[in-house]
Amino acid sequence: MTRVVVTGGSGKAGRAVVHDLLEHGYDVRNVDRVLDPNLPDDRQVVADLTDYAAAADALEGADAVVHLAAIPAPGLKPDDVTYRINVTSTYNVFAAAPLLGLRRVVWASSETTVGVPFDSNQPPWYAPVDEEHYPRAASGYAMSKVVGEETAKLFSRLHGIPYVALRFSNVMEPGDYERFPTYWADPQVRCWNLWGYVDARDAAQSCRLALEAELDGAEAFLIAAADTVMTRTNSELMAEVFPGVELRRDLGEHDTLVSIGKARRLLGYEPQFSWRRFVD
Repeated sequence: MTRVVVTGGSGKAGRAVVHDLLEHGYDVRNVDRVLDPNLPDDRQVVADLTDYAAAADALEGADAVVHLAAIPAPGLKPDDVTYRINVTSTYNVFAAAPLLGLRRVVWASSETTVGVPFDSNQPPWYAPVDEEHYPRAASGYAMSKVVGEETAKLFSRLHGIPYVALRFSNVMEPGDYERFPTYWADPQVRCWNLWGYVDARDAAQSCRLALEAELDGAEAFLIAAADTVMTRTNSELMAEVFPGVELRRDLGEHDTLVSIGKARRLLGYEPQFSWRRFVD
């Protein structure tokens, strides 16, 4: 599958995905509502994916799609608007892909489907959280991703091609790591996703691996960095912020509490980037 459409390829994760795929020899087309000035125009299409015909036109000739286009987080628009745009655009891409002969759909779900944001009133059921900590949506955005995952199951059953959901943690670029020291004094500041994150380049790695892995049906994977954003140990953080939560395995000193075990096993995913390389 060498011809890949990346929807939302002008966004934070999208730019990294396009770059990674090009570096690995893929023929990539970016489909977005805005152009990426760093890509040649002949590799880009401007399209509104909430229009089915536009989505179908954008996927024409591709072998696979990495669908990242969406309102990327809760709170950016009213919940009903986020829900409508995300559900409609995802449905259109999912429906058009098999009819056009695409052989795989990889797409951006979200860690919010497993209960993010967590707080003292809505703590996780257990830690580390994994793919079974689902569904537990707390916003229109999260609900749009749950609906997307259920829609993927339907289309995979109907058409027999893999639909691979990547539940990304909070996506970061190197410039974002300058903020990390502001989290360290108060563990409540970033407890909402168990102090998780993922470097955009590792998100890109996971997309490529999801295109290449031997998979059937509809699968979902949590995708995070290998560590937390904190300098304090996991045992200290959990004891202070979530003291009553069941700990299902040894937490490690700074290991991610957004489990990437399934992605490691089935995709061969191994995060390459940590904020600890960029912050003194």
